[in-house]
Amino acid sequence: MSDAFDDLSITNADDFYATVNRVTPGYIRTEADEIQYNLHIMLRFDLERDLVSGRLGVEDLTEAWNTRFLKDFGVAVDRPANGVLQDVHWAVGLFGYFPTYALGNVYAGCLNAAMREAVPELDASLARGDAAPGVEWLRENVQRHGGLYEPRDLVERAIGTTITELSLLDYLETKFSEIYRL
Repeated sequence: MSDAFDDLSITNADDFYATVNRVTPGYIRTEADEIQYNLHIMLRFDLERDLVSGRLGVEDLTEAWNTRFLKDFGVAVDRPANGVLQDVHWAVGLFGYFPTYALGNVYAGCLNAAMREAVPELDASLARGDAAPGVEWLRENVQRHGGLYEPRDLVERAIGTTITELSLLDYLETKFSEIYRL
């Protein structure tokens, strides 16, 4: 990295890894870190549900967003483009699928845990630049089925158990506990 981008003021690989995986509050969902991304989704889903049910009026959406954002992220929204107006979804009438983004993360957590159990040498292979064991596991357990199964059924077949958020939470806790030495 230093050869390509000059001095990064980062002295070793562990510091680089911690830097690119830092957790910081941010306004924009698509720029959020792994920890806070799902909080962004939960904020949108809760407000969307309140809008659709009539518990929240469109005229109250900005205030509701800003209040919730401050509560969840500890940062006051500084302008509408960093708040309720950052996503085009609602403005163009797209409702009901924000939770699928978080669901994808839950699925990925389950698949990651199952793959790591089935391929114990995965990290060593990846460290050598060899992704073949992981690719082969995905090919055998996910990709070969194409569109034969509904997503939930496909993931449950691949992991051999019921989908749960616990695999994602374990992954996040392990990763960020190591980075932040918690």
